[in-house]
Amino acid sequence: MVRPLADDPARFVDDALDGFVDLYADQVRRVPGGVVRAVAAPRSEVAVVVGGGSGHYPAFCGLVGPGYAHGAVVGNVFTSPSTADAVSVGAAAAGDAGVLLLTGNYAGDVMNFTLARDELRARGVTAEYLVVTDDVASAPAGDEARRRGIAGDHVVFKVAGAAAAEGRSFDDVVAAARHANDRTRTLGVAFDGCTLPGADAPLFTVPEGTVGLGVGIHGEPGIGEMPACTASELAAALVEPLLAERPAGAGPRVGVVLNGLGRTKYEELFVLWRAVRPLLDAAGLQVVQPDVGELVTSLDMSGCSLTLVWLDDDLERWWCAPAHTPAYRRGVVGVAGSGRAGSAGDEGTTVGGSSSPTAAGTPGAATVGTGATADGSSAPAASGAAQAARVVDEADAAEARLVVAALHRVAGTLRDLEPELGRLDAVAGDGDHGRGMVRGSSAAAAAAQAAAAAGHGAVACLRDAGRAWADKAGGTSGVLWGAGIGAVAHALAARPVADPSARLAAAVRAGIAAVVALGGAQPGDKTMVDAAEPFAAALEQGAAAGQDPAVVWDAALDAALTAAQATADLRPRLGRARPLAERSVGTPDPGAVSFVAVAGAVRSVVVPGEGS
Repeated sequence: MVRPLADDPARFVDDALDGFVDLYADQVRRVPGGVVRAVAAPRSEVAVVVGGGSGHYPAFCGLVGPGYAHGAVVGNVFTSPSTADAVSVGAAAAGDAGVLLLTGNYAGDVMNFTLARDELRARGVTAEYLVVTDDVASAPAGDEARRRGIAGDHVVFKVAGAAAAEGRSFDDVVAAARHANDRTRTLGVAFDGCTLPGADAPLFTVPEGTVGLGVGIHGEPGIGEMPACTASELAAALVEPLLAERPAGAGPRVGVVLNGLGRTKYEELFVLWRAVRPLLDAAGLQVVQPDVGELVTSLDMSGCSLTLVWLDDDLERWWCAPAHTPAYRRGVVGVAGSGRAGSAGDEGTTVGGSSSPTAAGTPGAATVGTGATADGSSAPAASGAAQAARVVDEADAAEARLVVAALHRVAGTLRDLEPELGRLDAVAGDGDHGRGMVRGSSAAAAAAQAAAAAGHGAVACLRDAGRAWADKAGGTSGVLWGAGIGAVAHALAARPVADPSARLAAAVRAGIAAVVALGGAQPGDKTMVDAAEPFAAALEQGAAAGQDPAVVWDAALDAALTAAQATADLRPRLGRARPLAERSVGTPDPGAVSFVAVAGAVRSVVVPGEGS
């Protein structure tokens, strides 16, 4: 096994982004949360902002440039960017015509980018958010809304960017992206798995003599296997399922993407294309400007995917339109003084030029942060400590110190548990749960400590901690833990209860209610809620009976641990593991396991007594 090259695996994304921006400084510039074009487009042009986790280069930051995206939000490896990051890049890229946010269809992306859209709207920016759903393996025909977005991202992003460059209205650009998504289908295969930076083993392996069928782009194994085969046999296995999903009323002209997933050589893709093309011709399809190469990868995964988009006149014009980005070129783009894509006949036009700074294009102008609130909305990340107008008394200061100590204990516990959480998550997901929990909890502990050091109370510490967890962890777990901790803070501030057990029970219930409201999970879906719900119920029951706080908490921990272990028997109904539900059976949910770990760490600090 060859590990990805890195100095510090925890800084892999930041280090890679530093190198990328330095190499392409004439084309992109860094803003908090990602990159935008170095030369801003006209303010009258709709901004297209794409994004998702890292590990997919050239998606997403490599696709920023005239005729394509205006900005890219960059998350950690296989992890959704945070809400704050998406707001930051969206605000930096947006002019006067609004911003369209685009990602693949993954729970963390959906939560964070939906909150970002709402925050941008609250700031007066016209904004919309759409997801790409092209992966035919992840849900059956008729259930397209549940499909993942994989290499079809390239098609939808490209069409939206071209429509924006053409000067189309905001509604037209949104409609173009939606129409492209409706006409796009993809199927992927893997020959071998990929390895996260710093990991000792790949996220999954493909059995000898087989090909993984229906893989995603986050290191997920396929939904099944087929025998290893020749290029011609593989071509048929890819083409036939896509032809079976030809959209109603679609004509014969198609755009095609034969995409390498990171370790499949171009020569191999060329051999495969030689076998794919006759099958498309035999089906009566007319291929229009096919793309063959690496466009949406999965770190070092060995594999490929085939994408078809059925074109009409508008889609074909946008598919063929010029684009110039660090990693993708088509035609010749004129951007001097305009940033707007020119026609394919603009021979001799150079890429470059300059523009005067604008509010949207000034470095640092969009340094913002948001966090999920208890009702699922987002709010500016002004420090909770800064919002505290009073000097806390000694009792409140002592409680703040308790919060800080508990969060540091949580962070240490999760650091120790990180490899196991990653292993559990890799069974049917992308293996990043442990790393995300460590990032979030460490940031939360640091934020709470800073608030306490400034002389503020427990509520302010928790508010800051929740925002920091969401902002630094990203992903599904990041936004959910951020929302939950924020709701706990709100409950402690708004509904003080004298009895400590009842106070804790009420706060925990508020936090779990916020998680359910934002994520939509219910008991039985195989998520953290399966452990959190019995934990909260046991706290409430013990508090109502007037039991000792240590006894109450230990009983709640036992209930949560039993429920977390029982998730091994469940099939996931939400999240990235859902398409691989059968593989997940027999393995407990990593989110439920990490919830128990967090609750145990908190109990050891906040509720002294036997078992501490």
